[in-house]
Amino acid sequence: MEEKLYPYPFAKEGSGELDSLTQKNETDEDVVLNISLRPSTLEEFVGQKEVVDNLKVSLTAARQRNEPLEHVLLAGPPGLGKTCLATIIAHEMDTKITATSGPAIERAGDLIGILTNLEQGDILFIDEIHRLSKVVEEFLYPAMENYQIDFVIDKGPYARTIKFNLKRFTLIGATTRSGLIGAPLRSRFGILHHFDFYKEEDLATILKRSAQLLNIKIDEAGSREIARRVRGTPRVANRLLRRVRDFAQVKASAAITRDVADSALKALGIDEKGLDDVDRRVLKMIIENYNGGPVGIETLAATLNEEPDTIIDTIEPFLLKAGFLKRTSRGREVTSSAYQHFGMRDHRETKQ
Repeated sequence: MEEKLYPYPFAKEGSGELDSLTQKNETDEDVVLNISLRPSTLEEFVGQKEVVDNLKVSLTAARQRNEPLEHVLLAGPPGLGKTCLATIIAHEMDTKITATSGPAIERAGDLIGILTNLEQGDILFIDEIHRLSKVVEEFLYPAMENYQIDFVIDKGPYARTIKFNLKRFTLIGATTRSGLIGAPLRSRFGILHHFDFYKEEDLATILKRSAQLLNIKIDEAGSREIARRVRGTPRVANRLLRRVRDFAQVKASAAITRDVADSALKALGIDEKGLDDVDRRVLKMIIENYNGGPVGIETLAATLNEEPDTIIDTIEPFLLKAGFLKRTSRGREVTSSAYQHFGMRDHRETKQ
């Protein structure tokens, strides 16, 4: 399997104010390490059982028919393995994968250049597909449906259309905001899967596998303690594993035990519920500045000096899942659990 990468913005741009170990932009080192830790087959992939089981059926059926896989849309919060699974699909289908992202395809010509270089059965992986421009997205429709592209050159009476016939390929799109994908594009995907946050036992298994690959000693209790506090996200788990390893090497022993993991995570600002400094700052901002909410996302983003998309994509999903935040028709609102977590009294209860 050959993998080709086009310009790929791994990190979202923002002010950088909301930057922590669990929500930081990926460095080149992070990207390289994450790639080295990725499983290469579906059998090695841990978690997302329903997604994996259904994909096995789809892949087996496509291979038996000797046809390319149908177009696939993978949706879910960042760091859950969507890119990894796209690479595995290419490996299972024994074909080439070309990877890019929505913001990297600025013009229709960029897309045409990529599509015309695809061979029969090749995979085009577009991360953050919801961020494609409308013009580029419309070029995808006939490419996905009829494997053709009509490109208009010149204008007015000199305008003419050039038709490009494409080899039959598979498009795999990944998104953290499936609601932003319009019905015309969504309807052209034959296979749709949603990723959810990982269970603690699955994360512990991933951590033990990563520790083995990185030659890190970790016991069962140590892996469980880290797994409990990594926001249900494998990417965060692997990142924190390296930081806990540094702590164990310098301040404890070479092995990561439960006590070592607990001390290291506390030193890194990760509390018992897996919240980091950024999470706590967001929740306290809503409590102290807006009386617990509701507050609009634009207002909250302006107060935090951060882009709304950054809050929606990287911070909110876990806070919603953990039960500390809820969305209402009027905006974001913290729950009673958030007040309890900070040892504060929910003044809203006395008003009811």
